[in-house]
Amino acid sequence: MMKRPLLLLSAMMFAGLASAQSSVTLFGLLDMTLARSTGSIADKSQLTQGAWGASRLGFKGVEDLGGGLSAGFWLESAVFPDNGTGGATNINNQSSGTSVAPNGTQGLTFNRRSTVSLVGGLGEVRIGRDFVPTFWNLNRGDVFGSSGAGQAVNFSNQIAGTGNASVRASNMITYWVPQNSTGFGGSIAHYFGENASNTANSNDGTGSGAQLFYNAGGAFTAGVAYGRTKYLTGDAVARNISATYDFKVAKLVGEYSKDSLGAANATGGAIGLTVPVGANVPRVAYSWVGNDAAGNPKIKRFAIGDTYYLSKRTWMYVTYSHQSNSGGSSAALDGAITGPNASSNALELGYVHSF
Repeated sequence: MMKRPLLLLSAMMFAGLASAQSSVTLFGLLDMTLARSTGSIADKSQLTQGAWGASRLGFKGVEDLGGGLSAGFWLESAVFPDNGTGGATNINNQSSGTSVAPNGTQGLTFNRRSTVSLVGGLGEVRIGRDFVPTFWNLNRGDVFGSSGAGQAVNFSNQIAGTGNASVRASNMITYWVPQNSTGFGGSIAHYFGENASNTANSNDGTGSGAQLFYNAGGAFTAGVAYGRTKYLTGDAVARNISATYDFKVAKLVGEYSKDSLGAANATGGAIGLTVPVGANVPRVAYSWVGNDAAGNPKIKRFAIGDTYYLSKRTWMYVTYSHQSNSGGSSAALDGAITGPNASSNALELGYVHSF
């Protein structure tokens, strides 16, 4: 008669041990944005998302393997709370592998991140779809976090576009060196285009990248990154540096990039400042990008905004951005349309809840 209670007690003990050694977390962020943008040809008003940070839904987990090793997974999807749809993905780092439906018109895909990992004293090996090293470094130097009308213009108007593995890559293996609160860190990655070897573009979508950064204990950080993705029509190459300095009462952030796609080249940069005041975090930034096409087109962007935190998980924000064009450029903000050498403006009001 004693065997059954003992077996039940043993099962409960093992179940408790398993739950202590592994965990799965549901997380996400919903960013709803009311945006108004203007241009010399057409204006646009919209209820959209992601002007503070991309809306997302994710699942992540970790299991303690013992001996200082742990296994983990991370599945993260872009979501569009303004219409309830998901985001497009790319399976081979080429235009041929992009989802047929554009962002906001299809179902759920884990396009933001889809990885398994093994972590130990020697660092982390991460396998799957994730940010490329050059994006990690560029994003550190953008006070608007690569989101909304205020984001650095040399990110939103990269010469290779925001596809072609300039932000994320699929079929990637990344090694992260052990991360410490101070000192050097970094990662190195290689990804595959997965084309047949008997095709002319067999190497398309295959590439590598690396980043090295330094953290002086929180007050000062700096980083450098390089990446190259192979294409038959001309390789996409990204190089950038970033730096931040925290004065406690204000934080100065900046970055500089040089990109190329085949024979075409572009350079740009950004400098920004945040000044936390109680629950408010005002931010201001200036960014620019130019390329060597005929006329030497150039885009300049000035942005100012404020974030007001209602709690650690909920906040509101406002961003105003003015963009000017020269050399024949006609880039506009938030879906507006503007003519060559004309300007564009955008105002974004948003509400964010994270969980």
